[in-house]
Amino acid sequence: MDDLCILTGTANPKLAHAIADHLGAKLSNTLVTRFSDGEIRVQIQESVRGMDVFLVQPTCPPTSENILELLIILDALKRASPRRITAVIPYYGYARQEKKTKPREPIAARLMADLITTAGAHRVFLVDVHVQTIQGFFNLPVDHVPAGPLFADYFRNHGFADGNTVVVSPDVGGVGRATSLGDRLGATLAIIAKRRPEPNECEVIDVIGDVEGKRVVLIDDIVDTAGSLVSGAQALINHGAIEIYACASHGVLSGPAIERLQRSPIKKLLITDTIPLTSDKQIPTIEVLSVAPMLAEGIHRIHSDQSLSTIFDRFWVQETR
Repeated sequence: MDDLCILTGTANPKLAHAIADHLGAKLSNTLVTRFSDGEIRVQIQESVRGMDVFLVQPTCPPTSENILELLIILDALKRASPRRITAVIPYYGYARQEKKTKPREPIAARLMADLITTAGAHRVFLVDVHVQTIQGFFNLPVDHVPAGPLFADYFRNHGFADGNTVVVSPDVGGVGRATSLGDRLGATLAIIAKRRPEPNECEVIDVIGDVEGKRVVLIDDIVDTAGSLVSGAQALINHGAIEIYACASHGVLSGPAIERLQRSPIKKLLITDTIPLTSDKQIPTIEVLSVAPMLAEGIHRIHSDQSLSTIFDRFWVQETR
């Protein structure tokens, strides 16, 4: 793979190094600094002419900074004449703004897709994007892999396929994700009915399904302020669940999330390393699983023009419509 080039911005260099290690490659040298007025300065410090380039840059908090950095690096690469540029975006920021819910609102997820395309990406590689329809916002090839196999393997290896587990979706939109995990654990399904009066606010209405006397696994794609997750966990306890575990692909963990998790009945929360977990958020309740092997396999297959369907077949999420 002499023509393979992997580089990273500053959003999650640890993940990029892990991906490169799995591929037996090294990261290309990229300088990302700031001018005195705060402008982002980028310089690709080695030739990428004719190379197959993979840029690893999740658009996690600080979201707008990391998005702008992604765009500027893509522009620098585009002007350096590589054969192909793939933007590897493990966490796609603004994905929750994928439709208008009120008058005079933007569709920011589409705007981000347009900016990434214009900046120079030829292909995009995503992990567990919030809604599958975002793939259609891009006028270029999009590869998408779910983080579900990591969670399924973990829970199966820890004895959750014993017939006493219920997999719970925190809302109707996540039923497909919960069903896929439940099928692999031989578990039944329950759904939390809720409403959101405002962004980052959640009100549980009811629990649909039998969780009494059961061990419960809550599965979601994003845990942000953890309000939805914690209120859902408490509702499950109120309905007779005996143990609560949770998993989410992307641990944003903003605002009061850590404090809420520490006070919650959740015994363990599994997240992935699509977003780096800072030291102030490292609590015993949280365990991090790495997506590096999965992304490395995907990059290898894209680079060698092989199908990614074997990754999809392991745990394909059908979005509930």
